[in-house]
Amino acid sequence: MTAKAFSAPIVERHSELSRSLPFTDTADFEAASRGFIGALEPVVVRDAEGKVVWDMGSYAFLEGEAPQTVNPSLWRQSLLLTKHGLFEVVPGIYQVRGFDLSVMTLVEGEQGVIVIDPLISVETAAAALALYREHRGQRVVSGVIYTHSHVDHYGGVKGVTTQEDVDSGRVPVLAPEHFAEHAISENVYAATAMARRAGYMYGAALDRSPTGQVGAGLAQTTSTGTISLIHPTLEVRSTGQEEVIDGVRMVFQMTPNSEAPAEMHFYFPDFRALCLAENATHTMHNILTIRDAMVRDAQAWSDYLTETIDMFADVTDVAFASHHWPTWGCDEVRAYLSLQRDLYGYLHDQTLRMMNAGMVGSEIAEAMVLPPALEAAWHTRGYYGSVSHNVKAIYQRYMGWYDANPANLWQHPPVQRAVRYVAAMGGVDALLTAARGAFEAGDYRWAAELASHLVFAEPDHAPGKELLAATFEQLGFGAENGTWRCAYLSGAHELRHGSFGSPTAALSADLLASLSPTQLFGAIAVRVNGPRAWNEHIEIDIDLAEDGRYRLRLVNGVLTYTTAKQAHAADVSLRMPRLALPALLVGAGSMSELADLGIRVDGDADALWRLMSVLDAPDPDFAIVTP
Repeated sequence: MTAKAFSAPIVERHSELSRSLPFTDTADFEAASRGFIGALEPVVVRDAEGKVVWDMGSYAFLEGEAPQTVNPSLWRQSLLLTKHGLFEVVPGIYQVRGFDLSVMTLVEGEQGVIVIDPLISVETAAAALALYREHRGQRVVSGVIYTHSHVDHYGGVKGVTTQEDVDSGRVPVLAPEHFAEHAISENVYAATAMARRAGYMYGAALDRSPTGQVGAGLAQTTSTGTISLIHPTLEVRSTGQEEVIDGVRMVFQMTPNSEAPAEMHFYFPDFRALCLAENATHTMHNILTIRDAMVRDAQAWSDYLTETIDMFADVTDVAFASHHWPTWGCDEVRAYLSLQRDLYGYLHDQTLRMMNAGMVGSEIAEAMVLPPALEAAWHTRGYYGSVSHNVKAIYQRYMGWYDANPANLWQHPPVQRAVRYVAAMGGVDALLTAARGAFEAGDYRWAAELASHLVFAEPDHAPGKELLAATFEQLGFGAENGTWRCAYLSGAHELRHGSFGSPTAALSADLLASLSPTQLFGAIAVRVNGPRAWNEHIEIDIDLAEDGRYRLRLVNGVLTYTTAKQAHAADVSLRMPRLALPALLVGAGSMSELADLGIRVDGDADALWRLMSVLDAPDPDFAIVTP
């Protein structure tokens, strides 16, 4: 088999899609171009050291008809997402698209401009604001709004304002209730694992080409610049709450535990415009992202959109989100929201119906067929989420990992299972022959399962690794979902070239500095190597002056903390400013380093070093497609 060769079954699948989907419908292309004002050419953004953190020009190959190595539906979506620049939504509301995974919206007020969702990176946010000012004048930023707690909606905030302007009251920052705790915790406790897996999800190491990364469905990819955070100065707490910033009136709708644990919609009465955050975009979204996160509540998501329709549809002329392009027209907005609502409601309800008939997640995923109206709408197709992994996520939310079959209750882990599969099939050669037969027959899912067992049993088996890589490649070429394509092709890349690690840092300085004491102690606790710490008994007092005093206790391999008054002295006491706390997580190598951070140590300093010695550093390069 030849690397990067497309196969007949994939070509046939593409032809079938081309015949069944309404490719002659150009409404989305008209909407994605509507209101265009100007662009940055080329759209290349660099950091202070000159490193490229965003390059939309790398997608210049996206033009014309889909090549046979790309699903035609995904190609169409990627063509739409390469439309970049400054766009007018309505007079007074503007969007900068194509500068990051998310879209920055700017609403003009009496004195300045309100920025909604300032992208992932400081650098891309600054470039987007500069493009706006180039065409709309040097308006000051008079407010910032975070629609929800995912990093692509707040990470670039210091590219549009400063901590000083926020602290002075000149720039209020609005966010939904509990924004800060969710924004920080999601990017700390499982940060390394998520960052490594995100490299697969977004195809970070893949070349931008018809045989590589062509987009991620929600946008083309993520920027790789500096992540920042400024804490909100005003939390929105209730549906119907009204606020005014710089003369701009807003009415809010709370949507917690929908696409994000802290999220909100809001309506601009004077513009008859509705911001939908990330709960209604031009794709089926994730109920569980394949980089992993908490499973989302599809039922609540659907119910919130019903509430949105009831509250705002009759008075809305344009609806926009923090990804993709707007929808104009009162009737069109209602129809769009109704289909988006029905999409998540149908997935939820039908999964539960089949689950209660005794079907397991993988069976439901194969049996699930969307109604014709949902199947035919471009904005409900699975470019980012998919029917398959969303159904399994809903099943997981209710049932967990166990499918009630006792044979699956105590399975062997991957390597041990693979060794047994190889033996049961008559050895490596026999399994390789079977896997090749499945590949040649176009049964790539079975070929991947067989070849993966071979690789986990014999990691250095070159023919097996190449077969698995070629199989992943075909699955990637056939995927309509942008993240599935990236995952398959990233797996093929690592099998052929070795691990590319985690292309982005799991933690930023601003996130570390934002950790509350309890969040930081939790982050330390998940790094304790339990078996290595079994015989340790360490007690440490952390005195943060006005921010409180904590007793850390390491016993039985578990690090706990309390603020209760203690009857006996700790082994060691650390008096420090709150900003020095992250040193306990990232590690400090000597007493002089502690002193430089303003940390005073009283008592047995060895107790601190003993704690540090049982902390494992996360591995940003852990294996995924090999043992």
